[in-house]
Amino acid sequence: MNVLIVYHSDYGNTQKMASSIAAGMRASQSDIRIISKSCEETDLNDLIDADVIVFGSSVHMGSMAWPMKKLIDQAGKLWMDGSLEGKVGGLFVTGGGFGGAGGGVEQTMISLYSNFLEHGMIVIGFPKSLPGYADGGLQWGPYGRTGNHEGMPCGISDAALAAARSYGAHLAETALNIIDN
Repeated sequence: MNVLIVYHSDYGNTQKMASSIAAGMRASQSDIRIISKSCEETDLNDLIDADVIVFGSSVHMGSMAWPMKKLIDQAGKLWMDGSLEGKVGGLFVTGGGFGGAGGGVEQTMISLYSNFLEHGMIVIGFPKSLPGYADGGLQWGPYGRTGNHEGMPCGISDAALAAARSYGAHLAETALNIIDN
C-alpha cells in the first residue's frame, strides 16, 4: 500500500503531526510505503501514485493554508479524468488562534474532506473510541492546538501527537481493509 502524506507547516507543528501519523501507520502495517512531503514539494503524479492520501494543514483565518489550497486547485485537472476516484483519504490539522479548537480547526477539516469527496475518494474519520481522541481528536481527524491564550505559537502537545499516531494506525488498518477487498 502506497501512502502519501502531504502537509503545510508554518512552525513545524503540522510536520510533527505528519511524522506521528506515519509512525502510527508503520506500527500498524510494517510493509506500508509512506512518502511524506510538504504541499509545495508535491506534484500531481504523487497524488496519482498513492493508494492513500493524507492531507495536513495549519489553520489560517478559519481555513486551510493557501499552499494546500493551491495544490488542491491544481488537482482539479485530476478530477476531470477521475484519477483519484476510489483512493482513501485522511486528514489532520493544527491551529492556534483563540478558542478551544484553534480558531477554525473543524471548518478546515470539513473543507479538506469536501475536496476528497469531490474527487470520489473514500474518507476515514477518527472514531471517538480510539486512544487519544479526547486529547487531540474530532470525528474528522486529529488536531493539534498550537497557540497559547494570546494566540501566539507555543508548540504542540505530546497528547496531540499520540492522537495522530493512533489515527495513523487506524487509517492504515482501515485503508488496507478497503484496498484488499
